[in-house]
Amino acid sequence: KMSEVSEVMIKPDMKPKSMHRAKIWSDDVENLYRFQQAGYRDEVEYKQVKQVDEVEFWPETGFVKKLQRRDNTFYYYNRQRECEDKDVHKVKVYVY
Repeated sequence: KMSEVSEVMIKPDMKPKSMHRAKIWSDDVENLYRFQQAGYRDEVEYKQVKQVDEVEFWPETGFVKKLQRRDNTFYYYNRQRECEDKDVHKVKVYVY
């Protein structure tokens, strides 16, 4: 399952129009949580900054597998959910 962002053509100067906070956990919220832990807004910003076309996902769950931070260290994520209910409200959901 591709994330919604993957299906959108990413333009180099794409900026979000608005932002709201997640209220309930979902697969998309999980992936946003992982991008934001690594220091990015979302998949769009990650691809812009890192100049990559693909992000590695776990095939079983569709969650982000690993991300490279801005200081070039890597974050590796589990195939299971990592964003706990108490952290869901911290996740920012950007609208393009």
